[in-house]
Amino acid sequence: MRIVVDVADMKASGNGDEIVTHALGSCLGLTVWDPISKVGAMLHAMLPLSKINPDKALENPYMFVDTGVPALFQAFYKLGGKKERAVIKAAGCGAPLGDDRIFKIGERNLIVLKKLLWKNNLLLAAEDTGGTQSRTLYFDLSTGKVVVQSGGERREL
Repeated sequence: MRIVVDVADMKASGNGDEIVTHALGSCLGLTVWDPISKVGAMLHAMLPLSKINPDKALENPYMFVDTGVPALFQAFYKLGGKKERAVIKAAGCGAPLGDDRIFKIGERNLIVLKKLLWKNNLLLAAEDTGGTQSRTLYFDLSTGKVVVQSGGERREL
């Protein structure tokens, strides 16, 4: 079954489903997969830090990288995923409107993600980040394969 992750959303499954998210420009698309239990989750986070709107973060933690990433891992662990086996991949975090010298949302999303992972002794297995192209992210939970589609091309992450 195909599960769609909307903007500011997260989905987790252990049923061999395919999870997909569209329109990753400056947003972060993050996947985590456990190759033994074959469970995984995908996050589509818009903004780096929840402190700009704590009420919104309580209402929807997936909107922000700093609250969405922990929520993603909690869902992953609840399904039986293990930290020591986690395969983590990221996409997006670009500048779809060109060089954004003022806000740098995509760049900041990636920095916040990497700090969170580092603090928790986790590393990215692969990433397709930056640039100006929007991306679609496909995640096959039966195999752990993550495919990025951008500019009419598909490539495995």
